Amino acid sequence: MGMRYEVERLRRPRRVPPLVLAYSIVLTAYTAYALLDTFVIPRSYASVSQAEAREVVELAVTDSATSVETESIAAAESVTSDATTELTEVQYLNTTVYVVDVYADDVTNLMAALANDTYGKNVTATTSAMAEEKGATVAINGDYYGARNAGYVVRNGVLYRDTAAAQDQEDLVIYRDGSFEVICEGDVSAQDLVDAGAWQVFSFGPGLVSDGTITVGEDDEVDRAMASNPRTAIGKVSDGHYVLVVADGRSDESEGLTLLELAEFMAEELGASCAYNLDGGGSSTLYYEGEIANNPASMGRRHGGERSVSDIVYVV
Repeated sequence: MGMRYEVERLRRPRRVPPLVLAYSIVLTAYTAYALLDTFVIPRSYASVSQAEAREVVELAVTDSATSVETESIAAAESVTSDATTELTEVQYLNTTVYVVDVYADDVTNLMAALANDTYGKNVTATTSAMAEEKGATVAINGDYYGARNAGYVVRNGVLYRDTAAAQDQEDLVIYRDGSFEVICEGDVSAQDLVDAGAWQVFSFGPGLVSDGTITVGEDDEVDRAMASNPRTAIGKVSDGHYVLVVADGRSDESEGLTLLELAEFMAEELGASCAYNLDGGGSSTLYYEGEIANNPASMGRRHGGERSVSDIVYVV
């Protein structure tokens, strides 16, 4: 009897104290909400319509810079100079790479658009949908700023976010005079960049090429990404000559590139004096003259379809 009693007692399920159970439920619910808030729930902070963008400028910049930045909104709405583009598809290290050469006297032809014309968190749309809405000739995905809470955001001369992601976070600054520069957020404020004439500031990285010199090594990679990946990059070759690059990856037909390989392609094959890595992986998408020109890795996902992103870089 003693042995049987002991066995039955061992098999009897332990009762979870009510307070412990309640705490577990609350913790699970909070964790689920935090994940949804980070990756799913959209939050709109500002519209990018011309009138409301001016209000963003007035809040984001000093009085001395307001008139200059307000003019940049008008420039974004109606670029007067001409831009021409040329698409080339090449094979490089078992990878299909698409290169769009952009020739424009005015760098403000390199414009940016936010999903749903809204600055916010988890507000997304596909690259092709945004491109079609803007009447773009060519578009690539941007830095997916809306998936993060920090990192400078300047689009078409307007400062939207001035919170630094990290002291060593490398950003690409495209100035209104056509110059490209890779900076560390710990060295300069977003406001200072706007005051200096920043037209676009992208916060993803890392920088690939500066002053014609490759700035990444074999061990550099974005977070825990695979070594060979689909990639998106932007660069400057010379005054008035810019390049938008998308490399396919994660398929039998196209292996993908490491950051070092991407940097070598930009510097050695294209002659870029400055180049920068934008969001990649399933986000890497090239839209050209009315259709998706590359083969996004996201198209092969279980649910299929082009990945939605926060922003694009485009040319009309």
